Amino acid sequence: MHVQMANASQASLKNGTLSPFDGPQWPHRASRRVYTSLAALMGVVVLSASLANGLVIAVSVRFKRLRSPLNYILVNLATADLLVTFFGSIISFVNNAVGFFVFGKTACRFEGFMVSLTGIVGLWSLAILAFERYLVICKPVGDFQFQRRHAVIGCLYTWGWSLIWTVPPLFGWSSYVPEGLGTSCGPNWYMGGTNNNSYIVALFVTCFALPLSMILFSYANLLLTLRAVAAQQKEQETTQRAEKEVTRMVITMVMAFLVCWLPYATFAMVVATTKDLSIQPGLASLPSYFSKTATVYNPIIYVFMNKQFRSCLLNTVSCGRIPQTMPGTPATTAVRGGFVLTSEGRGNKVASTELHS
Repeated sequence: MHVQMANASQASLKNGTLSPFDGPQWPHRASRRVYTSLAALMGVVVLSASLANGLVIAVSVRFKRLRSPLNYILVNLATADLLVTFFGSIISFVNNAVGFFVFGKTACRFEGFMVSLTGIVGLWSLAILAFERYLVICKPVGDFQFQRRHAVIGCLYTWGWSLIWTVPPLFGWSSYVPEGLGTSCGPNWYMGGTNNNSYIVALFVTCFALPLSMILFSYANLLLTLRAVAAQQKEQETTQRAEKEVTRMVITMVMAFLVCWLPYATFAMVVATTKDLSIQPGLASLPSYFSKTATVYNPIIYVFMNKQFRSCLLNTVSCGRIPQTMPGTPATTAVRGGFVLTSEGRGNKVASTELHS
């Protein structure tokens, strides 16, 4: 298979240009303006993601009431996103500013591994988050009590599973190489061959298709459960509004996941399974940058839109001038990890809703 940006070292020997590790890649890969624009984008991502995810971790440490088992996976997500920022976005920022991978081949392999490891941890964290909500809200295993050990197992699973699928390229099953414009590194999805293609297909199934299926399954069942409860109180305007709010939030979460990971997964699969496909370096880099921007909007969607987290965050940022809001929860109310069900006789009533409370 031939891909235009396939082997940078061989290409440099043929046309006399520098490899991604030896000097600026403009103008033969892209104009200097493209590299400068990407450096600016990565600069914004680094500042925004560091602040947002740093605040999530700091607020979680400060406020004990945020350290509930259902919030463990949110901190796990913030930690993974922060590591993606440190080991991926910062390196991409520096490299795009100078126009090539200035840190060398060893650092390229390390960056490719760390970004893949922490990126997949973040991806699977979203899937585990959805599944935990499914367990707590839909009660598929009866009166299941979600406890600290379950939360810890979920977090450990994301790291263990990610390690299983990101270590192999370090030992010969595919490899980590410069991508697209030569300023970031990742799995070798564009050079073809059985070794690379088999790895990309395995990675697509285990680290994209499976978590996406879990997310769709969990949120579909969550919505069905909410609608079943809401059907018992059709006359209640708050019930209908609650259902619409949860539906809107679920759609937002699924769309954010797809915007982040679908371009990268699809691009890699198409290139890995299609012969004689010519790809422009700039186009080949886009999916990688799509995934890095998720480190900014993940904390906004999954954490800052959480009333508990938002209240504690405002209290922290204002140095205590803005008091925490302490949501009252009556004894008759069962909070099921997302919306509030109030027991009334034999039925359940949706009193209020917030998918990440």
